[in-house]
Amino acid sequence: MDLGLKNRVALVTGGSQGIGKACAIKLAEEGATVVIVARGRELLDQVAADIRTAGGKVLAIAADVSQDAECARIIQETLKAYGRIDILINNAGTSATGEFESVTDKDWQADFDLKLFAAIRLSRLAIPEMRKNKWGRIINVTNIGAKQPRAKSMPTTVTRAAGLAMTKALSKEFAADNILVNSVCIGLIRAGQHERKAAKAGIPVEELYEKQGKEVPLGRVGRAEEVANVVAFFSSEASSYVTGSSVNLDGGTSAVM
Repeated sequence: MDLGLKNRVALVTGGSQGIGKACAIKLAEEGATVVIVARGRELLDQVAADIRTAGGKVLAIAADVSQDAECARIIQETLKAYGRIDILINNAGTSATGEFESVTDKDWQADFDLKLFAAIRLSRLAIPEMRKNKWGRIINVTNIGAKQPRAKSMPTTVTRAAGLAMTKALSKEFAADNILVNSVCIGLIRAGQHERKAAKAGIPVEELYEKQGKEVPLGRVGRAEEVANVVAFFSSEASSYVTGSSVNLDGGTSAVM
């Protein structure tokens, strides 16, 4: 199936590993030119090299999206290189959780800056470029806790819930410009944070995934590539009548739609 992504320019934050990496690779495979952003240059360059080796077009930008000036630089470098932005994947973020009374103002602010304000700033800068071409896609990567928060799940569940509200509001405001805004809400997905958790516990990561998978109706932890498949759909012409929606990528875990 041709997703119609040839000649589209896609900006992916958190693009050096995990879901962001998988999204960048998938979009490049579908013919899009990808711009990947992350703080660490080494991993970023490796992903870029892999995409080029596979025949894809890519620009790697080392930047911290939690900083206002860095967001502006990312957009400027993208426009300088390609002259347009068609797709924005707001993916940067980590799972920051703790007991409510232990979460400091500094922790709250850092989470809002990395997850919500990065998405706000990048969207605000990208939308005028999308409007010029009467075509745009914004996909916000959130999680199922945004809809169904558990105890000791803050600040992540609060910032992700704000991301869902922004998704819905933007979808209504810019529908007339053919800028579609959607969200993917992830559950348990294989990622570096789980590898670090397993290492800290002194167990093989596959043992951890097997244990975690027992909590999922499908019986396993998801793969980043499975998230990328849905992100690619939302990025494409195939999703031309879908906006303001969220999809749970959680193997059936969430109790809410």
